[in-house]
Amino acid sequence: MPSMRDVVVVGAGPNGLTAAVELARRGFSVELFEAMETVGGGARTEELTLPGFRHDPCSAVHPLGVGSPAFSAMPLVERYGLQWLHPELPLAHPFPDGTAGVLARSPAETAASFGPRDAGTYRRMMAPFLGRWDTLVPDFFKVPWDGLPRDPVTLARFGALGLQPVDWLGRRFRDDTARALLFGLAAHAIGPTTSPATGGIALVFALAAHEVGWPVPRGGSQSLSDALAAYLRDLGGEIHTGVEVKRLDELPPARAYVFDTSPTALARIAGLGDFYRNFRYGAGTFKIDYALSGPVPWTSEDARRAGTVHLGPSSAEVAGALRAAAIESRQPDPPFLITSQPTLLDPGRAPEGKHVFWAYGHVPRGWNGDATEAIERQIERFAPGFRDLVLARATAGPPELATRNANYVGGDIACGAFTGLQTLLRPKLARVPYATRHPAVHLCSSATWPGPGVHGMSGHNAAKAVWRRLRAAR
Repeated sequence: MPSMRDVVVVGAGPNGLTAAVELARRGFSVELFEAMETVGGGARTEELTLPGFRHDPCSAVHPLGVGSPAFSAMPLVERYGLQWLHPELPLAHPFPDGTAGVLARSPAETAASFGPRDAGTYRRMMAPFLGRWDTLVPDFFKVPWDGLPRDPVTLARFGALGLQPVDWLGRRFRDDTARALLFGLAAHAIGPTTSPATGGIALVFALAAHEVGWPVPRGGSQSLSDALAAYLRDLGGEIHTGVEVKRLDELPPARAYVFDTSPTALARIAGLGDFYRNFRYGAGTFKIDYALSGPVPWTSEDARRAGTVHLGPSSAEVAGALRAAAIESRQPDPPFLITSQPTLLDPGRAPEGKHVFWAYGHVPRGWNGDATEAIERQIERFAPGFRDLVLARATAGPPELATRNANYVGGDIACGAFTGLQTLLRPKLARVPYATRHPAVHLCSSATWPGPGVHGMSGHNAAKAVWRRLRAAR
């Protein structure tokens, strides 16, 4: 008979790897199974277009990764070769006339880009939270009712702003530059701007830029995943790739099972029936990875020095694109785009003088159309001549994204809609949101609190719930 493990983890995305590391660090025997041939989940790096061009199929820029309490507690930089590369500007939000709002490391530079009528408003809004990342972020990322906050006064002040829809938060500003930039930040959650707590998403990303930056890992996102995997192996954990798990009884016997999968997949594999029947998936994504013969010819000088560039010429256009994809189930045209050119910081990811670049916009869940023309038309508004630089492109709509990563149901890269109560209660209302009706089975993917992003905190929190249960059983 096979020996009993303490924990078996299914899925080697950032959350599954983090959960496995956290449990192995506490002395538990851990075995991990991944369906793909390499670890990484949404944090991979591959040659998608031409030889020598290294692209990130999904996550690429990691403000929540460099500032993650889970990753910061691990020796990923010191012992496993992870290097964070910071752009001169974390983010630019250009406009067709060549101007831009910017999210800079300096709050003053950021405020100045909004113009004299809104600079003071931004400084006052952010001032209570500057210098408090290390105390605020653990409270942002933990289950709200799991223990007392470290700084309850500052957290309450943040909550008074952050629980608002970004639509409300934007009304503080008189001009549209700041509003458009905040709406673009909130759009990373892929929910309408009227959803509760989207103001908090915008504020967390803005605060991250000022406190820890918006870096990329040298060599691509795979470097982060490989560092986590190497640490897990050094802790005695076993990793099996190329193994698709279809039923719970296919796994080795264990005291606990932790799934870095969608709720749908967990329910199917573990035989939980309709346990997640009320869980809703959100809008899909259409992404294009480009091999370019030169840098993107942005009209805006600020965009040329930014690691991430958002494309939406007004807050109304950003809100309309999100509403079309998430609520009205139609393709936004023009789309709101999130883009990045990692080779500005990491030229080794492409042949000399060449670049990798990506852009994605939102589309209805399960949409099987082609948004290439709409996306490139939007890029050309801000970078005339862009198409002349394209050597090759790799497109991925919702069906292709779901094939690459089974957690992206219908192309939903957030693994769950960021609307209504599900914004705060992921995946459902429960004292321990990582537990299921099966006492040995837990969920740790970004479908759980605190939600999407490469930060590992869903895995960290799930591991905490598991080791508490195993400790109590012992």
